[in-house]
Amino acid sequence: MPQLPAHTELIDGSLVFVSPQASFHTRAVDLLTAGLRRHLPRQLRVRREMSVILGLRQRPEPDVCVIQAEADRGPDQTAYEASDVLLVVKVVSPDSEERDRKRKPQLYAEAGIAHFWRIENQSDRPTVYAYELDPATSSYALTGIYHDRLKLSVPFEIDIDLTEIDAL
Repeated sequence: MPQLPAHTELIDGSLVFVSPQASFHTRAVDLLTAGLRRHLPRQLRVRREMSVILGLRQRPEPDVCVIQAEADRGPDQTAYEASDVLLVVKVVSPDSEERDRKRKPQLYAEAGIAHFWRIENQSDRPTVYAYELDPATSSYALTGIYHDRLKLSVPFEIDIDLTEIDAL
C-alpha cells in the first residue's frame, strides 16, 4: 500500500500502524534472514517486511517470508500473493502480541501458506515455534520449538545457530 506510511498492515479491514521495533526484533530478523539465505534452494527467495495479500481485507506484513523466485516481479513490487509464499516468519512484538500469536497465524493458515514460524524473545535469545499447515483443518500444527539451534528438513534443509544473535 504505497500511499500509506511504511509498514502499515491491513488486518480484518482495518489499518494497523506498526510502532518502531526494539533491538531484539531487528537482530532476530537479521539472523533469520541471513540464515535462511544460506540454505535457500535456487527456486526460492527470502524477503523482509513485504506485504502478503491474503484477501480483500487482509494484507499483513510478516517480518520475513520465503517466496517462489518467479513471484519476484521487480524493484517496484510492494506485495506478494499468498499462493507465492512458502514460509512466513513473525517476531512477536510486545505491542501486538495478541495479533502476532493468534490472528495473523490464523489468517496465514486460512490463506494456505504451508509454514509459519513465530519467534519469541526468551532472555534476549530467539525461541522459534515452527508450525506446518494441516490441510485437513486449514490450521497450523506445532512441529517443534527451537532454542539454541534451528535445524529442520522442511520446508527445506535449514540449520541456523540461534545463539549467533549475541554477536549482532
